[in-house]
Amino acid sequence: MLVPVLAGCSTQLAEYKPNEAVGPQVDYTITGIDAGAGEMATTQKAIKQYDLNKWQLQTSSSSAMTSTLGKAIKNRQPIVVTGWQPHWMFTKYKLKFLKDPKGVYGKAENIHTVVRKGLKHDKPEAYTVLDRFHWTKEEMSTVMLAVNKGADPKQAANKWIKAHQQQVNQWTAGVKHVNGDAIKLTYVAWDSEIASTNVVAEVLRSVGYKVTLQSMEMQPMWASIATKAADAQVCAWLPNTSGVYYKKYQGQFVDLGVNLRGAKVGLAVPTYMTKVNSIEDLNKK
Repeated sequence: MLVPVLAGCSTQLAEYKPNEAVGPQVDYTITGIDAGAGEMATTQKAIKQYDLNKWQLQTSSSSAMTSTLGKAIKNRQPIVVTGWQPHWMFTKYKLKFLKDPKGVYGKAENIHTVVRKGLKHDKPEAYTVLDRFHWTKEEMSTVMLAVNKGADPKQAANKWIKAHQQQVNQWTAGVKHVNGDAIKLTYVAWDSEIASTNVVAEVLRSVGYKVTLQSMEMQPMWASIATKAADAQVCAWLPNTSGVYYKKYQGQFVDLGVNLRGAKVGLAVPTYMTKVNSIEDLNKK
C-alpha cells in the first residue's frame, strides 16, 4: 500500500527498542520519496515478495525523507527509508542497507547520461562534454554534502571543479568555445542529481553555453528528452530505477553510457537498529 504524507501530521515515535518487533515501532511504515521514482515501484514489489502485508510505503520527497530521517536519528527513534547511494545521508549519518536475499532491488546500478536525438549534430561541443562526463561516488558525495551544509549548488559545483581542474580539462579537451548557445538540462530533484547536473552545467558554461536547468519528476524528465523539449539529463539510474522509462522511450533518445558506477538502491535504517539487518527482519514478531 502506498500512502501520501499529510502536511502537519506526524507520529512521535519512542526510542528504538531492539528487543521488540520493529513493525509496530514504526507503525508498519516505510518512509519513501516521490511516487514516480523507480525505487518506489521496486519497494512495492519488495513489500509483496517479502509478504509485508501490514506495511505501507509513504510517499514524500527526497528532502522530506531526509528531514524525517534526521529527526529520527537525533532521538534514536526507529525508521525505515528508501535509500540510495551515493547520497550525503550515508556520509552524515550512520546507516546501513538491509540485506535483500530475494534480490528484489537487484545488483548495483550505474548512472547514465542521456541526450536528445540530434544533439551531436546541433550542439557538437556540448555533446562531447556530456559524452566525456564521468566521476566517482566519492566525488559526487563531496558536492552533495556541501549543498546539504548550506552551500548554493552552483557554488558547490564550481568549488569541486576548481579542486578537480585536471579531470575537468579531460572533459573539455579540444572543445571549441561557443558564443552563448542555449542548452537545457532536466533533472530529478534528488541530492545526487542536483550535484551532478550543476557540475555539468558549470562545465558547459565554462565553454560558452547558456545553460538552463529545470527540475522535474522522473517521467516528465524522460519525456522532455524524448520529445526534444530538453537537450540532456545525467540522471538515468539503470537498469532498475529508470528502467521503466528507458524501455518506454527506447529509440527516442541517445544513451551516452555510464557517468557513475556502483550506485545502490534499497531499504536503509540507522545502524543503532541492531536487530534489523535484512528486509526479512521487518516481519519478525
